This record gives sequence, C-alpha cells and structure tokens, in this order.
Amino acid sequence: MGNIRKLNNNVNIVGSNIKKYREQNKLSQPDLCNKLQLIGVDMFIADIYEIENNKRLVKDFEIKAFCLALNITLDELFDNTDKFFEH
Repeated sequence: MGNIRKLNNNVNIVGSNIKKYREQNKLSQPDLCNKLQLIGVDMFIADIYEIENNKRLVKDFEIKAFCLALNITLDELFDNTDKFFEH
C-alpha cells in the first residue's frame, strides 16, 4: 500500500468528533458498529478505534453513515475542524 496523504500529520479530521458524539449518545464502539451495519455499512470495532484515534482514513460514504448513526449533521461532524488548516 502506498503512502497515505496527511494534513499536518492527520489522517482524518473528524475522528475526535465521531468519538465525542458517540460518547454523547452513550454508545460503545460495538454499539456504533451495529448501528452502522443496520444502515448497510459494515465496519469492525477496530475501524472505529482507528478512525477515532486518527489512524485510519474515513471514506465519504462512511462520513454520511456516521452522521445517520449518530443523528448529527455534517456541520456537527466537521465542527471545530478548521484548526487542522491553520499553521
């Protein structure tokens, strides 16, 4: 596998928000996996862990699925991510 492009050493910019909203919804990582599976997106607990800890890219369809599973908007998912573009 080739090198993954990063933004200021970050693989994704939404992982911390996914974790925040997952915890606000009182969902465990397995609970979130189950909700995603009901929407048609299969994901392992390890995938959730890696996304939340900035070790895995997030695909566009996964972003939408996270919004649906967590009952949040795209704006909420991307809240406070401008900081990743500041120098």
